[in-house]
Amino acid sequence: MTSCWPALTVALVAIGVFAGQGAQAQDQGAPAQQKCATVYATDDGLHKTMAVKASLTALQQEIEALRAKRGLGQVSISPAQPTPNPYWRGQVTANLYQKPDIISSTAHTTCWRGVVSPSVCTSGAKVCW
Repeated sequence: MTSCWPALTVALVAIGVFAGQGAQAQDQGAPAQQKCATVYATDDGLHKTMAVKASLTALQQEIEALRAKRGLGQVSISPAQPTPNPYWRGQVTANLYQKPDIISSTAHTTCWRGVVSPSVCTSGAKVCW
């Protein structure tokens, strides 16, 4: 009578080795989870062009501050639709918006007529690392 234990032992060891290698390769091949933050900046100007430029400059400063705070190297930046951040009123009504929004590959800017300033803009970006 022949025992089947040696063959069964070899089969289980082989399954364990291949299963272990498969799991290890899967762990090594899985990409790290990407982290992102949405950044906004608001600024004003005498006209929309000036307010857009000031808002985008302030947004770039906020992105650089985020990179410095977190010790980040290269980041990817994409536009994020901002919610207006008015200085002197609680909300921006539809009749105050200065359309169209300005959307680039790295920022989305929304502008409106301000209470004190002729034009106010909020820019938004999603920063990932």
